Parts: sequence; structure tokens; C-alpha cells
Amino acid sequence: MDEVPSEGDGLPPETRIGRTALTVSDLPEMADFYRDVVGLSVLGRSDATAVLGVEGTPLLVLEHDPEAPTRRRSGAGLFHNAFRVPSRGALGDALARVQERWQLGGASDHGVSEALYLTDPEGNGIEIYRDYPREEWPRSDDGTVRMGTYPLDLEPVEAVAAGDSKLPTGTDVGHVHLEVSSLATFRDFYVDRVGFETQTAMPAALFVAAGGYHHHLGANTWNHRSGPAEGRGVSWFEVVLPDGAALEALEGRLADGEHAVTEVDDGVSVTGPDGIEVRFRVGTSHPILSGSYL
Repeated sequence: MDEVPSEGDGLPPETRIGRTALTVSDLPEMADFYRDVVGLSVLGRSDATAVLGVEGTPLLVLEHDPEAPTRRRSGAGLFHNAFRVPSRGALGDALARVQERWQLGGASDHGVSEALYLTDPEGNGIEIYRDYPREEWPRSDDGTVRMGTYPLDLEPVEAVAAGDSKLPTGTDVGHVHLEVSSLATFRDFYVDRVGFETQTAMPAALFVAAGGYHHHLGANTWNHRSGPAEGRGVSWFEVVLPDGAALEALEGRLADGEHAVTEVDDGVSVTGPDGIEVRFRVGTSHPILSGSYL
């Protein structure tokens, strides 16, 4: 039996989500959608790949595979990518773009954030959200964050829109939410092995984070997925660490587990539960802009 890391082997509080990557069948349509509706800028483009982001910072990689099948109904994978904006005004601008050019799928107040939901042309979920000040987040007696789902009044959000067509500086990928086949397996890997901390646990969902954030990763079994992630949809996502020492410590924990570790870009890659690849690197560069990707 593998040795489980001790409680002190968690991730540093500065840990964050970096880029996410999707396998797509129609690269031009998807790149245009994320530019015109979501508001990302195209930072680089080739026949095989499009890289989108904000102010030169890559956030989303679209990997073209015209033969990729549609994700199976039973397959695990992405529930949504969550783009976090720095203000309610930026959220209002995003709402205006979605209402003008696409269809809003939902809107919620989670007690820690205000969130808009939509689905891209190939069925991938998207959240665009802004956080409330951290000191206002509701917390349980043990200090973990309590999140809920309540109706969001869109009028105050619409009222502060400035008409910007792009996501502003400061936008990032706040979290990634996955559909998994087992919450226990998700917890074993991302909490016990990688080192995230549980923030909110529900009967069919689990939210984990570093540094007391409400969640960097979410997982749910709401749709009873039972197979691995295959075909279109999530290709990989990235966890960014603050320094080389943190990456080295993480590599040691991963090496003691059942998942093979391989080198990629300036970090490491692991195929985790449900066949979903997660990459880890130090937050000093953006290797996706190298010539090998464009």
C-alpha cells in the first residue's frame, strides 16, 4: 500500500490554476467563440492550436483534432472552466456579450462569488465569475468555506457594464470543475496525494483548494459518469506552484503514488483519476507560447 503524505505536505497558499486545454473538432469556430463571446484575446494561432488569454497571459489552449469523437454520455471530463474577472463591471460586460451573441445558461450567487454560466459550441461548460471580498465569505466553525447556490439578481450586474468587448487585465482561470466517476478517488489523488485541502463537501460534490480559497478544483458525480475522459473536451489543465521547492516536494509525493510522472514544458505531467491529465509547473513563464505550440 502506498504511503500517504502527512498533513504538513499540503500545497503552498500561493498555488493557483494556470492554463486549461480543450480538444476541439472545429478550431476556427471555437477560437472565434472564446474571443467574441467570452472575451479572450487570441495570442497565437496555427492549424493545430489556438492560444487565448488576457494581456499576453495565456489561459486557454485549443488543440485541434478533427477526428475526435463527441464525448460519451458516460465519460468523465470537464463540468466547466471558470474564468474569474476582477470586478462586477467586468462581469456585467461579460453578461452583455453573452446576451448579445450567445445564450446565458444560468446565473448564481454562491455566497463567495457571483457567477454566469454558458456552454460553448462543442458542449464544454463555462463559468465567468467574480469573487466577493474574502473577508465576507461564510465559513464553518473549522474555518473552511461554506458555499451555496442562490438566485443572482442580474440587474445590478447589468447596471455597471461599461461596454468592454474583452476580459480585463487581472482575469485568470479561478478554478476548474470536473465531472468524475468517484469522489473518493478524486479526494485520494487531489487531497491526499497532491495536497489540496477540502473546503466544501456535499453528498455528490467536493471542492478543494490551496491557501484558503473557496475552490481551485471542483468535482461532482451529479450525472453519474462512469468511464474515462475521452474524445472532445478537457485535454489537460495546469496547477501553478510558487517556486521550485514546492514543485520538487510535489514530485516526491507523486512519485510515491500509483500515477506515472512525466516531464512536460517546464514542469511535470500526471494522468490522474478518470484519465484526466494535470500538469504542474512553477509560475515563472508561459511555455505554451513557444514555437512548438504555434
